[in-house]
Amino acid sequence: MPRPGAFFFLALRGEEKALGPVLRQAAIYAVTLIAFLTLDAVWLTRMVGFYRQVMGDMVAPQPRLGPAAVFYMLMAGGIVFFCVEPATRSDAPLMQALMRGAVFGLLTYGTYDLTNHATLRLWSARLSALDMAWGASLTAVAAAAGCAAALYFSKNP
Repeated sequence: MPRPGAFFFLALRGEEKALGPVLRQAAIYAVTLIAFLTLDAVWLTRMVGFYRQVMGDMVAPQPRLGPAAVFYMLMAGGIVFFCVEPATRSDAPLMQALMRGAVFGLLTYGTYDLTNHATLRLWSARLSALDMAWGASLTAVAAAAGCAAALYFSKNP
């Protein structure tokens, strides 16, 4: 039995039997979360000027880490549940993960962006379109990363 905390590194080596199904799912979730969080951090770092220009004082000087952490954890869980798991049961899993991820990202980011566009004066159609395109792309890539991890773990017992 691996030491606590070692499951992720064992999973990266493909030691699925040592992990068991619960830890395997945790490793797939971790890969999905890391991919999503890393890419979004790069995007937000590069685009912060655009967001401040469009939204002005609505942008907090520093992000609130608690709500951000909850968002990222929930989103990664949604990606695994709605995109990765169904894709692994298809004939073309990576393509399915990309497509499901793009649709899931468009729906989730679209809900946020279009609600803000409908209710906030400073929220523009341009901002909604850009953010929805990013959400679809980001979620597609994170779903593909999670699917690749799931396929790797299932082929390397």
